[in-house]
Amino acid sequence: MGIDEADRPVALVTGSTSGIGEAVARRLAADGMRVVVHSRSSAEAGRALAAELGGEYVRADLEVEEEARELVATALARCGRLDVLVNNAGISWPIPHDDLAAASPADWRRLMEVNLIAPWVLCTEALPALREAPAGGCVVNITSHAGVRPKGSSVPYAASKAALNHVTRLLAAALGPRVRVNAVAPGLVDTPMTRDWVQAHELWRERAPMRRPAGPEDVAALVASVIDSGYLTGEVIVLDGGLNLT
Repeated sequence: MGIDEADRPVALVTGSTSGIGEAVARRLAADGMRVVVHSRSSAEAGRALAAELGGEYVRADLEVEEEARELVATALARCGRLDVLVNNAGISWPIPHDDLAAASPADWRRLMEVNLIAPWVLCTEALPALREAPAGGCVVNITSHAGVRPKGSSVPYAASKAALNHVTRLLAAALGPRVRVNAVAPGLVDTPMTRDWVQAHELWRERAPMRRPAGPEDVAALVASVIDSGYLTGEVIVLDGGLNLT
């Protein structure tokens, strides 16, 4: 006898039509969750993935506060509950760290809006439902190795991820025991976006003990483990193949 649809935990995974987000969505669906797939664009891919996984698709531009709030409201309206929020969606583009003038205030505002403020808005909107989750709610923020070490595509990008790491700890302290909050901070992940990052790939192959970057499935496996670990909260888990050791 199958599980009643209303009894399946529901996970909202932002930015989940490709790369890390898609791998997380697929993994959580394989683990028995009903997944709400999200993207800012690529609606066709989102609808196809949601249909394949037996979930839902919602389009929203997380730079727009009203759309971010409506994303959670729509997920709840369609699924009736929300157990897990994975804040994966983020933006980045290269700006040399030593070219301070190139990192304009507009760049800072946009990166903070999507990478930091949007996860805050989503957590705020989802909190009542997460508190009511039968096994307790869970938030997993996908941050970055760049938020732990002085590196990354730009200074404002790294700062946005460092801030989200700290917000993770603050929320974990504030929202327990009903809601757990953790972060997964990947290093280089082999996705279509990073295929041309030749120097980064060489760095991971030459210096990381695992001698390769992560695959999206490696990140998804860790996210699934964090969700399953009912006592774990307030942690920022670096997934870099051991590069931090070198």
